[in-house]
Amino acid sequence: MATTFDVFINRDDADETYAAQAASAIFDEIRRLEDELSRFRASSDIHRLGRLQAGESLIVGMAAWDCLTLAKAMHEETRGAFDITIGPLMNLFVTADGEPRQVSKDVLEQARQIIGSHRFDLDDASMRVTVHASDMIFDLGAMGKGYTLDQCADLLLDWKIPNFVLNAGDSTILATGAPSGKNAWPVTLGGGAHRLTLSNRAVSGSGFAVQGAHIMNPRIFQPVPVQSRRTYALAPTAALSDALSTAFMVMEPAEIQALCARYAEVEALDLGT
Repeated sequence: MATTFDVFINRDDADETYAAQAASAIFDEIRRLEDELSRFRASSDIHRLGRLQAGESLIVGMAAWDCLTLAKAMHEETRGAFDITIGPLMNLFVTADGEPRQVSKDVLEQARQIIGSHRFDLDDASMRVTVHASDMIFDLGAMGKGYTLDQCADLLLDWKIPNFVLNAGDSTILATGAPSGKNAWPVTLGGGAHRLTLSNRAVSGSGFAVQGAHIMNPRIFQPVPVQSRRTYALAPTAALSDALSTAFMVMEPAEIQALCARYAEVEALDLGT
């Protein structure tokens, strides 16, 4: 997932030995999900989906199914601002060194033919994914780390540890419960520039400071212009906050406000740089 993961456990919930064992289980879970969800792992469901030809289908495991189901819902809810099939645009508009480049209209039109979440269908009864274009690129980079944090949180609760923070590269943070004597966990964003308290919620941020021009606009098949601001999304789950923070980079302010108004537990934070 090309990021680092940190686990913070409330000291009153577990002694040092038990906490270390729980943390070890967490990192095992992260490795397992990496194997299942990375498009760069030949054994993963996501990689195998990218090898399908138009009309072919694949039965996937629970982790991939969960992510694909959420991705479909987010694509519809954001009116196409979130799309996990935009990998071809990354390959075209960004060089291997992360530098932007120009793309001809003909080449872009070819890429458009394999982009779009409407080009794959999900069958709930069989957990079967059917694609309607050949050699699509499925990329869970905009939500995979959030989904992983959600699964790790469930695992910690199974270990009877109710108060903890899980951090994926400082871009997605999930907090459950609170440290002893407090109502919520203190969290810093933007390299320490912003502070908030978090409990039983997740926050994710998207921007250009780390990876440069890497966010694509699926609506117009163009990169989002590089800018100094970062968008943050608060949500009940880390997968949702992860996806929303990316979508918010594409959506207009009025659209974001309308989406947050529909869902009381979702909030947008525009904290500038």
